[in-house]
Amino acid sequence: MTRAWIPGTADAALAAVARTPRLLVALDFDGTLSELVADAMSARAVPEAAAAVERLAALPDTLVALVSGRTLEHLRIIAEHDDDSPVALAGSHGAQEWTPGVGATEPADPPEERDLREQLWTDVEELLAAYPGVALERKTYGLGIHGRSADVAVEAQAFSAVDQLMARRAPHWRRRTGSRILEFSSRQEGKDAAIATLRARFGATAVLFAGDDVTDEDALRSLAPGDLGVRVGPGESAAALRVENPQQMSALLASIADERGAGRE
Repeated sequence: MTRAWIPGTADAALAAVARTPRLLVALDFDGTLSELVADAMSARAVPEAAAAVERLAALPDTLVALVSGRTLEHLRIIAEHDDDSPVALAGSHGAQEWTPGVGATEPADPPEERDLREQLWTDVEELLAAYPGVALERKTYGLGIHGRSADVAVEAQAFSAVDQLMARRAPHWRRRTGSRILEFSSRQEGKDAAIATLRARFGATAVLFAGDDVTDEDALRSLAPGDLGVRVGPGESAAALRVENPQQMSALLASIADERGAGRE
């Protein structure tokens, strides 16, 4: 059962994860640290979230990671992430990684998939010309269709048309849906795999993961006893806690930083 967390209130699960010896704080970006916006590349973390992430990343035995469906290149732009950052990244739902002190690593991109992807970008872009407000996002391993700027009925028609095209042309690609977005990828990784990789690499004794959308539920369902999942906003969820928006998520992260910092003084 997901229970609401009210900023400023005590919570035993939150306190326990804050006191774990080695903590991984893994966070979705869009809708979790940032507001959802029509122009995808204009998203930025709300100031309170950016400050809380900076505080947590500076603490000993604490790794902060952004785990996003965005391509690594785009994630670094919207997160204002530079080469000296202590924050790890998992882009493309975990297919791409950026590790502090190491940099970016990506899996091989077979030529046949690259050729198919480039042709699909062209074909989908031509198809979407008939649906005002629906936009194509070219991703490293696939594509995303954004309907946030469109009429809801137009969005539904566009998504149906793209579904039909992809069923014919790339039935082996992984399909995902989210908040007014439809995605397809030649990679099969999910955020659950990204969390497992980060946990093992860092040797985390507990994980806090927070997200706001359907694709985040893969990670939330994968959490182990002693971990803590947080859902941002409405919707059925496997998370233990729920906050209403990125501002409340920022307060939750600040609360963890306060308790974890105090425990290391």
